[in-house]
Amino acid sequence: MQPDRPISELFAQQRPLRSLEFFPPKDEAGVEALRETAAALRRIAPDFVSVTYGAGGSTRERTAQVSSLLKDDFGFTVMPHLTAVNHTRAELAATAQAHYARGIRNIMALRGDLPSGLLAATAFKDDLRFGCDVVALLKELHPDLCLGVAGYPEKHLEAPTFEADLANLKRKVDAGASFITTQLFFDNVAYYRFVDRCRAAGIGVPIVPGIMPMLSLRQVTRITNLCGASLPDRLIRRVEAAGDQPEIVEALGIDWALAQIRDLLASGAPGYHLYILNRARSALTLAAGLAA
Repeated sequence: MQPDRPISELFAQQRPLRSLEFFPPKDEAGVEALRETAAALRRIAPDFVSVTYGAGGSTRERTAQVSSLLKDDFGFTVMPHLTAVNHTRAELAATAQAHYARGIRNIMALRGDLPSGLLAATAFKDDLRFGCDVVALLKELHPDLCLGVAGYPEKHLEAPTFEADLANLKRKVDAGASFITTQLFFDNVAYYRFVDRCRAAGIGVPIVPGIMPMLSLRQVTRITNLCGASLPDRLIRRVEAAGDQPEIVEALGIDWALAQIRDLLASGAPGYHLYILNRARSALTLAAGLAA
């Protein structure tokens, strides 16, 4: 089986990379819908795609299934997520080994979110408490793995300060992470300040901005409340003015994301990562807008 190319080699080409994020569907009907989405998105040739991992490993099998589908059926370079929460070292190693045997050489190494009802006191096993612990374990298992980690332009909700959050991020990079993908944001100033802070803290790896085109104010408000991202007043006013017209709201969201991406690329960002929520239309529209 031909192994995937490490994403770190793509960054070395000194060109902006484009990546997309999928999440594992709940049932076989969802898998078929994802297959249709992947077929549509193949035409824009993303440099790599990622596949999320449910809280506490709740989608372990489907993450593996979707990762194999995207790699084998569509030829994508795939980066599955892998998290520490509710996992032993042996369980993480077994999951990583299964990915490796399939030719996957890129993994997004995360601490992970706590599932509902699982207390932090019992969520972590074998001293796997932080993303840096996952990075260190995977690098010990397979030094040739290329590992991405998460960064938070507006600070992780659990971090007491920006300084503490950056110190934790630096530990992940020092443990062997090759690049950072940020949590979503809607104001590019937050990204630029975050990059400046990272560089001042001695973090030198590529920092990929994560962008999510808005589909509705309700949807994006729920997501931003979960991750700590803020919504610019100007964007909120535009969406509120659209009223109960989902097509207009989606168009506004795509226009906002397109402006973000154009500004980010013009300012030297190493690419962009799209949180597409398993939908093809917004990614295809953005690709067409950027090609214009």
